[in-house]
Amino acid sequence: MKNYIFLVLTFLTFSNVNSQVLDPVKWTTNTEKVSENEFNLIINGTIENGWHVYSQFTPDGGSLPIVVNFKEQNGNYQLIGKAIESPYKKEYSEVFEVDEYFFENKVTITQKVKIINPKVSQIKLNFEYQVCKEACINDNKDFVFEIPLTSNIVVKPALDSVKKNVNQFSTVIDTSNVETTIKQDNTILKEPKKEEKGFWKIFILSFLGGLVATFTPCVFPMIPMTVSFFLKQSSNKTKGKFNALFYGLCIVLICLFFTLPFHLLEGVNRDIFSEISTNVYLNIFFFVIFVTFAISFFGAFEITMPSKLSNKVDNASNSGGLLGIFFMALTLIIVSFSCIGPALGFVFGTSLNSDGGATILSMAMFGFGLGLALPFMFFAIAPSLLGNLPKSGGWLNTVKVVFGFIELALAFKFLSNADIGLDLHWLEREVFISFWIAIFAALTLYLLGKITLPHDSELTHISVGRMILGLLTLTFTIYLIPGIWGAPLKLISAFPPPMTYSESPQGFGYKTVSNIENNLPKGSVFTVHNLVSFEDYTIGLEYAKKVNKPILIDFTGKQCVNCRLMENNVWSDEKVLSILKNDVVLISLYGDDKKELPKDEWYISKENGKEINTVGEKWSEFQIQKFNNNSRPFYVLLNPNNEEELNIPIPYTPNIDEYKAWLKNGISLYKK
Repeated sequence: MKNYIFLVLTFLTFSNVNSQVLDPVKWTTNTEKVSENEFNLIINGTIENGWHVYSQFTPDGGSLPIVVNFKEQNGNYQLIGKAIESPYKKEYSEVFEVDEYFFENKVTITQKVKIINPKVSQIKLNFEYQVCKEACINDNKDFVFEIPLTSNIVVKPALDSVKKNVNQFSTVIDTSNVETTIKQDNTILKEPKKEEKGFWKIFILSFLGGLVATFTPCVFPMIPMTVSFFLKQSSNKTKGKFNALFYGLCIVLICLFFTLPFHLLEGVNRDIFSEISTNVYLNIFFFVIFVTFAISFFGAFEITMPSKLSNKVDNASNSGGLLGIFFMALTLIIVSFSCIGPALGFVFGTSLNSDGGATILSMAMFGFGLGLALPFMFFAIAPSLLGNLPKSGGWLNTVKVVFGFIELALAFKFLSNADIGLDLHWLEREVFISFWIAIFAALTLYLLGKITLPHDSELTHISVGRMILGLLTLTFTIYLIPGIWGAPLKLISAFPPPMTYSESPQGFGYKTVSNIENNLPKGSVFTVHNLVSFEDYTIGLEYAKKVNKPILIDFTGKQCVNCRLMENNVWSDEKVLSILKNDVVLISLYGDDKKELPKDEWYISKENGKEINTVGEKWSEFQIQKFNNNSRPFYVLLNPNNEEELNIPIPYTPNIDEYKAWLKNGISLYKK
């Protein structure tokens, strides 16, 4: 009745307005490809100043909401969840005596669809809406979205329903104070460009690693010698500068060349990086290499490349021309391998544990090569600054020893990965942190002059810089100590094993509450922050149906660095943790779980034709086939009743507000 009265008033108002047709909203559309057969249909509206368009979720009894009607849907495509909106405003209406949700200035509606019929080339829809100022206009638009022909339709694997007697374990939720207005951002409206953020982070860290590597005894003395050689041997300074710049470019190209095999391997199996990074024997190999280099840095012995190889390359550098310069760059990398080798290993190891594949490895090696080459190129352009470089001396060995301690600490990360992969529990969290405390305490003593090593110069006093660095490492050592008793240690959360892989998974002094543990739902376990989690999809799905809550799938890994960062830095937030405990059913699927499946559950992968015989391979295959994604972490909110996505899944999202908004958005759509 209220809507009818309002429409009458609208008509009477407009009878006194000029006869011109008002069109206060200008609409545009575009199609965004999400995967081979999934697309976002995006409608953007620009609203004239003072006008309002009303949300599809505005309460009944007020202004008319947006209604999206899809045409020719049956058998051609299916909708994934409800249409997602940009942020709207909430305001109480004195006319209708209800809250109204509306948009000002602009509005974006995004509907995700999955193409079933590969011949579909268009999707048509009718868009109804009401726009109001002093009066209102009811309007509707027909939109046509062009869809590229899809030749690779991925069919969702059928999931066997598992009927289990599951004990109910839930918390009564007070929804009286739940916010109605959901703050949204780009992570909800479209899939975040995680690659771009990850690429730049890896690139910058690798660049700094290459730059720091130039301050080692093998590289630093070569800078003035190499630059002077090019400037003096060339017929003119311009040519000398060009040769030096080309020399730096060759260093970068050689570093990039090392990544070529990984691009070839990735073309054969796109999950190859996950398999490499979680390989137990490769992690043990990296541990041995890092420990060996650390001992070498301490002065026990020198590591050099075979003399035959270095001599051949050095002879080739005498050929002259640009080819000779290339071999000079290769000679630098070979003869300085004992210094830059550990840094190269760390760049490789870090990149292999990321989810960007061969591309991010190339970005990392490009950054490292650029950092290593930059001093040579810079001083070739500005040779007058060479005189400002500090002279070689004992401080270079000090830098090398410090690198040795850092290499030794990082070695235990690889050993920890192997221990977790084999599930041996030899290097649990407390033991790992104890090793780090011992290493950084020894580094502190070294920097303060209490420990001397074979190649150190006689120390009559310590410099101010060395003392400050010693105080910093002492502070870091003290910071690590509470970690033995369960402190989260957020500064290094990516390195030690998770709290669940420790002698006291629930924290030091935790007393088992038997009645709570006995009431855990069947098939669930306590995980980080005492969250209840299922580690089997079908069991978690049945439980979610029983308690009528949406599912949060956490595609994770026991050796996943970014997974630990999310758990320690994002899930630990009070509001996020409350949502995870009360509003969703958490299903954590470990893609690197090495436990063997029962033989009657083995099958051949549709992705690469390999035999699937471990729990981790099963969940990796499930993630790729159902969600066309193989990164970790990866988060999906599902409706348990139809197993459809509630909103767009997201990867590693370190911003707490973004992650919280994404959770609230999906849960609100489930409750509609």
